[in-house]
Amino acid sequence: MLTVEDGTTVAATEFLDDTGNPATAFPVLINGYYNLYVNGVLLEGDSYTITETELTFNTITATISAGTPLIIEAVDLVTVI
Repeated sequence: MLTVEDGTTVAATEFLDDTGNPATAFPVLINGYYNLYVNGVLLEGDSYTITETELTFNTITATISAGTPLIIEAVDLVTVI
């Protein structure tokens, strides 16, 4: 169980990558954004912050049960001319 309140952090190393291996860091996005889903529900963008090393919850108070999926989607935008 994870008790979440303003400032609670989760290290990138607590997540798995797309191949199921432990993540070492979150991707650094130059021109893009992150989406955070908790149990399949997209959270509002201002309710969290993601850096290369951690996820930080902002303005949220909640309890997340063990086994609840937290999914971070990294969207990097590229212009091809």
